[in-house]
Amino acid sequence: MIAQQAPGAPGSTATWTSSAKDMVGTAIGQGRVWFTVGYGILNEVYWPSCSTPQIRDLGFIIAGDDFWSEVKRVHQYSITTPSSSLPLPKIVHQHERYRLELEIITDPARDVLLIHYHLEGEGLRLYPLLAPHLGGDGDNNYGSVTSQGLAAQKNGQYLILSAENGFARGSVGYVGSSDGWQDFSQNGGMSWEYQQAGPGNIAMIGELNHNSGVLALAFSASAQGAATLANSALAEGYQEARRQYAYLWAAWNETVNFPGLDKLPKTLSDAVRTSVVVLKTHEGRTFPGSLVASLSTPWGDTHKDPGGYHLVWPRDSVEVGFAMLACGLITEVRALLAYLIAIQQPDGHWMQNNFTDGRPYWQGIQLDEVALP
Repeated sequence: MIAQQAPGAPGSTATWTSSAKDMVGTAIGQGRVWFTVGYGILNEVYWPSCSTPQIRDLGFIIAGDDFWSEVKRVHQYSITTPSSSLPLPKIVHQHERYRLELEIITDPARDVLLIHYHLEGEGLRLYPLLAPHLGGDGDNNYGSVTSQGLAAQKNGQYLILSAENGFARGSVGYVGSSDGWQDFSQNGGMSWEYQQAGPGNIAMIGELNHNSGVLALAFSASAQGAATLANSALAEGYQEARRQYAYLWAAWNETVNFPGLDKLPKTLSDAVRTSVVVLKTHEGRTFPGSLVASLSTPWGDTHKDPGGYHLVWPRDSVEVGFAMLACGLITEVRALLAYLIAIQQPDGHWMQNNFTDGRPYWQGIQLDEVALP
């Protein structure tokens, strides 16, 4: 059933995903996208700073004539990375009917996230399911099915999910009433094709033309800009972006100088290497030295707080700074020191927390947020 406007506005109350993350990642480069993984799917994706999540999650439904399955609910998956110092997740979802392989990176050169996918299973199709939360808020989002992909916008921020081989069809609806998951739950398949939804808490779904390919999730200050970024990333190709992603992380890891690292047992040295990469992943781009406490909202699965731990907490930043100092990362520590000087308040204290651009969020004063800096 093709219809222009989805019913059920404004949708259910928006929330974030769980903070039980499998891992986090970002590229080293000029791209301004950070990603999180939880329950084997993409969770919050941040842009243009690591303090602003733009989606709730991007999961997958797998379906055939007599069967459908949402991979995160099956919860049978494994995650591996090429090395302990490269945040490049390969996720394999296993089921008696299918095997879904995902690999996630962000483009080092663009504000784009790329997912390489491959589905094995007789007579099955793959359906990405995306929940936009533009500007860090699930309310008042607008979505549409376009010739270029699944698009969303709110207050001058735009995203698009494009597929290398295109979508056979798509639908956008309100969460809890007319979204794609509700369609499968009620009808056992994709029977709705709503072309527009919003304002509200929305989710978008598309049926992919091929079971192997690449998805591009792009962000911009205009709809055309997002489409251009997605298309250019797909045109350059996933393998080239992956090569650059791995190369730039390897080059950065050469700057890590943790005393005696090579003499430690492998399990311990791997833990150190992973820990340093996780710290680096939480660093901002536009505002060097801005280190958020965590790419998560611990209470987010119960309500829609636009804040969370994806803010700069001066106490946590200083602790990370000392860890970076111990690893010989002098460039990062200098940037952190300059950033802390820049956001210090006129009377000498630091705010409880703030966005990466320096805007305070919670208005309180905590002694440890002041004393540690």
